[in-house]
Amino acid sequence: MRKILFGGTFHVFNYEWRKSFFRFREPRSQLAYALEADRGGARAVQMVVQAHIIKFLLFGGQSGSDGRTLHSLCDVGQRDQEGALAAALTDSLWLAGEERSATVTLVTSEYCTTPHLDYKLDNFTERLQLFTFQQRDDVRSFISQHIQCFKEEGSHGVILFLYSLICSRTVHRLREDLDGTASHLLHVSLGNFVCRQALLNLLLTGRATPNVFNGTRQVGEDGRPLERPLQGVLARSDVGYLHWSREQMERDRLPQVGSRLKTPRLPIWVCSINGSYSVLFSPNRSLLSDWKMEHLFNLYFYNGQPSQTTTARLTIDTHSHHWEALPRDSGDQEKRFPSLEMTIRTKWDGAAIDWNGCSPFY
Repeated sequence: MRKILFGGTFHVFNYEWRKSFFRFREPRSQLAYALEADRGGARAVQMVVQAHIIKFLLFGGQSGSDGRTLHSLCDVGQRDQEGALAAALTDSLWLAGEERSATVTLVTSEYCTTPHLDYKLDNFTERLQLFTFQQRDDVRSFISQHIQCFKEEGSHGVILFLYSLICSRTVHRLREDLDGTASHLLHVSLGNFVCRQALLNLLLTGRATPNVFNGTRQVGEDGRPLERPLQGVLARSDVGYLHWSREQMERDRLPQVGSRLKTPRLPIWVCSINGSYSVLFSPNRSLLSDWKMEHLFNLYFYNGQPSQTTTARLTIDTHSHHWEALPRDSGDQEKRFPSLEMTIRTKWDGAAIDWNGCSPFY
């Protein structure tokens, strides 16, 4: 697990990761549905789980269900929060296990490994015990019974979920997913371990493919056949993904997210915006199945930060193009428009966006 996570056995999770767990905001409040995410690398994992929590609370966890209202997300008590978290964790683990099995890791008092020279002890990984299930309901029931192991301070809850994800997918399948272009799931950025795209794709689709384009590519950018095909996203998932980066845009290296991630089964997207993670969603399931709904609609935005005290509502108008008529010499679009707006326009090109009285952020 250390090798597939870090690329070697001597690395260990730092303090930011070790203190991360799944912590909800106040029950029956404006943000009762919401997790309070950390600033470090664990935030990406927390925000994908957040998207699955919203999926469960709005759509009952089923892609065919009619959505509830935004108000229903505020009328969530502690038991509802725990049930939604158990459902969200189960979804990702079951998907990673190809909907045939899933493994949950918990910490025990007994040490299960013998240290050797190139392995660094962390007094945590060595005490894992694995529980494997062949029925989805059994996975959810087990997680529900042990939900405190993921949501209590000091539980290492995010790491436990990440280890469970790896065990559910298996290291063998993970190495096949990575297609040789990546060897591990985390990398160091600004002194912290952050998620590679392969880990995000594993959380979203159940496969740790390193790329965001659709399907498999047999040829490189130069048109020559590749020795080993590049693996992209093979199918739509319930939760989608949008990406925007000012730095990548300025360097003309912004990856083009494929339609399978941009158009999920449900109107919920994990957003990577300038390297930070958040969630966009709509209670209107028909937004993605009826093109007439995409003329004028609302999206709701949550970024996981303690400073956000209410869900932001943005109105998207895909028939108005007044923003494109502004003078081109007034600076690039990124400087004239919040990054969140630019992220939304990667899905709805040219859309006008109204923040409905909220001061734009992101």
